[in-house]
Amino acid sequence: MRNKGVLFLVEIAIFSALAILLDILPFLSFKLWAQGGSVSFAMVPVFIMAFRWGLKGGVLTGLLLGFYQILTGAYILTAVQAFLDYIVAFGVIGLAGLFAKPVWEAAKARNMKRMVTWMVTGAFVGSLFRFFGHFIAGIVFYGEFAPPEQPVWLYSLVYNGGYMLPAFILSSIVIGLLFYKRPSLLTQNA
Repeated sequence: MRNKGVLFLVEIAIFSALAILLDILPFLSFKLWAQGGSVSFAMVPVFIMAFRWGLKGGVLTGLLLGFYQILTGAYILTAVQAFLDYIVAFGVIGLAGLFAKPVWEAAKARNMKRMVTWMVTGAFVGSLFRFFGHFIAGIVFYGEFAPPEQPVWLYSLVYNGGYMLPAFILSSIVIGLLFYKRPSLLTQNA
């Protein structure tokens, strides 16, 4: 059991580091907006941990990714905005781990279609809650950037949806293909 705990911590460290690399390397991400937001593969390692280890693995990996975002030059206006935009928004990506058990069951039954469906569902939930974190921060903290005559909520919706929807689609494709080809990646062997 001790080896499994060590493996868990090592994987969180490795996958969160991989996530930040996938987000900051210019040839692996596409920055859309001046105040932040990019289409990248950064959520993929968080989803991998969520499906391998469940909610705890996903949330902890996402939280660490959020801290790394802050350390690597996040766009910060206030402490509350940083907490919402980086800690909360990246931590909730790990909510995909709520779907780990049905993913494991489908993989065990060798039902790849059902496994990928549960993974995409989990990725959608993690991405949706991340979007909500950024969306709320956009309304509260970035309203001054909205064009005149445009409601702040609409500005935040378009701004954050403009990178979150493609990031969700890209991440879903990658995790779907990855685990479809290698369902054995779902197990934790110490």
